[in-house]
Amino acid sequence: MRELPAAARMYIGCAALAAALCAAPAVRLGAAAPWTGALALGALHGLCERMRRCPLTDGPARQSTGPDATPGTFPPGWATPVVLAGSFLLPPSLAVLVAVPGALLTPAARPWPVARRVWHTAELALAAWTAAQVFRTAAPAAPAAAPFPELLPPALAAAGAFCAVLVALGGGVLVLAERHPVRTAWRGPAARLPVPHLVHGLTGLMMAVLWHSVYGPPAALLVLLPVHLSCWASAQYQRERAAHQATVRALVQAVDLKDRYTRGHSERVGRASVLIARELGMAEDRLEVLRFAGILHDVGKLGVPTRLLRKDGPLTPQERRIIELHPEYGHEIVRGIGFLGEARAAILHHHERMDGSGYPYGLTGHHIPECARVVAVADAFDAMTSTRSYRRARPVPAAVAELRRCAGTQFDPRMVRALAAALDKHGWRPDQVTADEQRAPDPVPAGRGNVPPARAHRPGAGHGAAR
Repeated sequence: MRELPAAARMYIGCAALAAALCAAPAVRLGAAAPWTGALALGALHGLCERMRRCPLTDGPARQSTGPDATPGTFPPGWATPVVLAGSFLLPPSLAVLVAVPGALLTPAARPWPVARRVWHTAELALAAWTAAQVFRTAAPAAPAAAPFPELLPPALAAAGAFCAVLVALGGGVLVLAERHPVRTAWRGPAARLPVPHLVHGLTGLMMAVLWHSVYGPPAALLVLLPVHLSCWASAQYQRERAAHQATVRALVQAVDLKDRYTRGHSERVGRASVLIARELGMAEDRLEVLRFAGILHDVGKLGVPTRLLRKDGPLTPQERRIIELHPEYGHEIVRGIGFLGEARAAILHHHERMDGSGYPYGLTGHHIPECARVVAVADAFDAMTSTRSYRRARPVPAAVAELRRCAGTQFDPRMVRALAAALDKHGWRPDQVTADEQRAPDPVPAGRGNVPPARAHRPGAGHGAAR
């Protein structure tokens, strides 16, 4: 196990000391302080953190014991509204104590589980103290006395301060303990945390207002019910999405193992398909479907004899007809995978041509599904810009020029324009290089993908930028 760097140990120790100093004034508050509320909220926070591991809410994921086992149903920090409610209801020193039980009970990952638990407790305590200070400074009165609308700006300011402390402290520990680059350590948390914490602030304010209402603290607990259900639904969605990703990844790996010539091609076609779809202004849900379509467009190769996929010499007309069955094989393979949606049509029709000379059904123009027209352009572009063992890659400008030359006959001109515009904005930086791509090209006369017509010498090869 790696040793925690000395600088990180000092950083965590200083944060823990600062949290202890923030909590120290509580001993001078006396019996008149709201100790009962602090103890109740602290116990509630701890209980909520333990509920992430409750078998009644974790479902089947808790039965998994492998390396990818899900540690709990709810994401870390789902009980933050309880901590923020404490910051709105209690003096800052007592608000610190509300954060401690749940932070200590949160599961700590390896390495350094003890250090992680101490760190999480310290940063959460400091964030709660800061939020309480901001709220007490900005609020016109206590939650029991002020109208709800007047408390909204102070509560949002306090939630923002809570988030800012977590981002600032978290970036430092990433640099010192995990060796993250300084320029990126704060970027991810700063983009990911603000919105959830503003929502947590509103929820915590509702708890605080109900806590002092005529219905009392039990009514405040009801606020956690929609939070509980929301987190449960989010976790279920993430689990389902992870299963989808695993299914797609397994199919792609099977294709890559079978056809070594196009290893990595599927992922790049998925990325190029998303570039086109985003340039066309498609909805976010369709972007995910187009990515799946690009990644799985060649899954039908699993049904093609391996000797044909790996044949070094020219294909005979009969062999070519067998390879041209791969879109139909692919469609049959994914027919029962419901989450793919229109991606199944792209898998079936990505070799159709606008002029009707493509396969498997010879569709023309807009009779070809839109998603298939997107994948066709992405497929051809990556095939031309990838170095294979039997030919060299074309430069990106040359590949785009070839796509434009074939627009209207082979490719949808709208998709070609979208790809060209996206490449002008974002460039093309393929980050997956295979061993085949690193080898010097062999003088093999046959192509294995969407190659320019001048390089395709197989009997029966069609004209255009792609087979």
